[in-house]
This record gives sequence, C-alpha cells and structure tokens, in this order.
Amino acid sequence: MYLMNTYLRFDVGFVHGKNSVLFDKKGRDYIDFASGIGVNALGYSNQLITDAIIKQSSRLLHTSNLYHIKPQEKLAKRISKLLGYQTYAFFCNSGAEANECAIKLARKYGTEKFAQKRYEIISLSNSFHGRTLATLKLTGQDKFHPEIFAPYIDGFSFYDTIDEIIKNLSDKTAAVMIELVQGEGGIKSLDKNEVKRLSVELEKRKILLITDEVQCGIYRTGEFVASKHYGIEPDVITFAKGLGGGVSIGACVSKHNIFTPGDHGSTFGGNFLATAVANATLKELKRLKKLGEIDDVINEFNLYLDEILTDFGEIFERKTGLGLMLGLEAKQGVDLAKIMKLALKQRVLVLRSGAKTLRFLPPLNISADEMKLGFDRLRLALKQL
Repeated sequence: MYLMNTYLRFDVGFVHGKNSVLFDKKGRDYIDFASGIGVNALGYSNQLITDAIIKQSSRLLHTSNLYHIKPQEKLAKRISKLLGYQTYAFFCNSGAEANECAIKLARKYGTEKFAQKRYEIISLSNSFHGRTLATLKLTGQDKFHPEIFAPYIDGFSFYDTIDEIIKNLSDKTAAVMIELVQGEGGIKSLDKNEVKRLSVELEKRKILLITDEVQCGIYRTGEFVASKHYGIEPDVITFAKGLGGGVSIGACVSKHNIFTPGDHGSTFGGNFLATAVANATLKELKRLKKLGEIDDVINEFNLYLDEILTDFGEIFERKTGLGLMLGLEAKQGVDLAKIMKLALKQRVLVLRSGAKTLRFLPPLNISADEMKLGFDRLRLALKQL
C-alpha cells in the first residue's frame, strides 16, 4: 500500500453506481444509505450531473479566481435567492475550508465592529467542525484534541448547552458556531426554542451566529437550510457535502461582506467545474422539493425507521435527527461496528455517529424500491446480531 494510514476501511471497493445502488468488481449490488457521507445527494450516474460535467469539462475546468467565473457568480446568486435574503459567498473545496473561512470572517468582524478586539468563537459540546487545526479546536469533543497535534490555536471554547453558551458570552466573543443537527455527535437536533433564544441574544449583542450546515444543509433536512426549520437567519452559513452532487465544493455564505482582496483565497475554490455541477445539483433539488418528492422520500424513509425501532427494540432505544439526516441510537452494550459489518455483508451501506448511533444519509432521490430492498437487507443483518 502507498496510502497514508488514516482510514479504517471496510473490505470492499466499488466500480460503478446507478441511482442509490453501488456495484463492486464482482457485480454485486449494494443499497446505499450513506451517499458518500451525505455527498451524493442525487445518487450515482445522475444524468443531469453527468451532462453538467461533460458540458463544462469540454469548455473549461479551471482558470483560477484571478478572473471572472460566470457559473460561480450564478451559484452565489442562486444560494442567496434560495435563502431569501442578501448574502455574499466564498467558494472553496470542503466543509473544513468553509468553516476556516467563517472563522477568519468572524475574527475580522470582531476586530472591526467593536471598540475592543474580539476573537473568541464558541461552539457546543459534541460538535464537529473539521480536521484542520483551527476547526479541530472548535470541535467540541476532547477526543479530537490529542496532544500529538498540540499546540492548538487559541480563542475557541465549547459548552454543553445553549444556556451555558449564553451565560458565557463576553466582551471577547465574536461569534457562536453551531450545527443545528449534530452530524458526528449522535445525529441530535438542537431544541428550536433554545436556538431562537440564542439567535435573539446574539443579535442583541451584535455577535455573529454561524450555522455549520456542511452536513445538514442542501435539502438534507427537507429544506434548503436547516435554519429554516428553526425560523432563524444566521449571519453566516457554511456548506459542502451535498452542494456539488459528488464534486468537491464548499461555501461560506455571509450577510456581511467585510473581506477585502487578500484577506482570504483559494486556488481551486469555486472553479468552473465545481460551480457548474453545483448549479445543476441545486436546480434539480429545488425541482424535486417543489414537486413534493423530497418530502415523500423523507416520510417513507422515516416510516421504515420507525418500524425498525419497534421491531428491534432490544437493539435500539430511539430515533434521532431530522429529514433524511437520521439516526437510531443503540442501547448500552450494542456493538455498532458489528451491525455495520453485518449490514455490509447483506449489501446495505450504513454509517455511525458518535459512540452509539447508527446513521442514515441516503440520497435525497432514493426510490421506493431501493428503499424497501435496503431495509429488507438491514433487517436480515439485525436478525443475525
């Protein structure tokens, strides 16, 4: 092997896919309830995405941000229109990069908008915001702060509850960053009233509210942004994963247009290929939402999970999450790794979140037949457990 030892991989590889099904080199099919960890929002071999890639790659892939990039400008406008209020976008290549941009924006805001410089950014316990040194430190889980990577960047803190966050706001606080549905922290949806209370308090104090929607955004919860469920308009929203339909892209979108040339940048970020595909992805997802098809998939998938919860009550104790970002929380002593291996053996792909949650992130357009077959296979795996 010539790869760095950074992943514990399952003993399988895939050679092609269609809709919500992947195929290995022996032609065996696997129902995908993971969508590349929430990336492949429209599944595999989607014709609209394929056409966008072919069309754009035959013209231009990349020129750099030294020049105008029309599909990038179009994507920034499209996101603002979908949000329903004026925003300004910076495009990058991943969720961690989007959050890095948000951190720098918050630091500049804290320098320019207050008499005394503010630099602190607060997050919640069990959060996950990326694997760069800054986003690791912002992640509210001690296991992501091993001594081997120390010293870390200062100016980050996290608390167990929103109430504790509010109590610890100070004249050093520039921003608060939260995941409305925690992706690596157990697929836990934050309380709507608490989030609204936080939003009101931050607005009163002129402190930025940043929502990390890298995983829960782009219709994953049923709306374009999870913040719509909560009735809030964040100052900054970060995106990635499903935005590119499988092509690497991230975005930091803000109400505040405070960067000046040289403050931030990216060689690859927002190039022709990534933004052309993202435009095609958002256009199709908006269409599916308008037709009610995403809502139908959400309802049907949730019904299947409710049945699993009822029929396997000795394994799971509750369902968590929102829309198609869902989890089944396992009871004490249940071996999630074993469930995932058994599921793989039955040819259905599932994920884990935190210490005890089986995570489901299916493509947003998964068909009824694919869904049924996937849950039939998952049942066989759970019966073997």
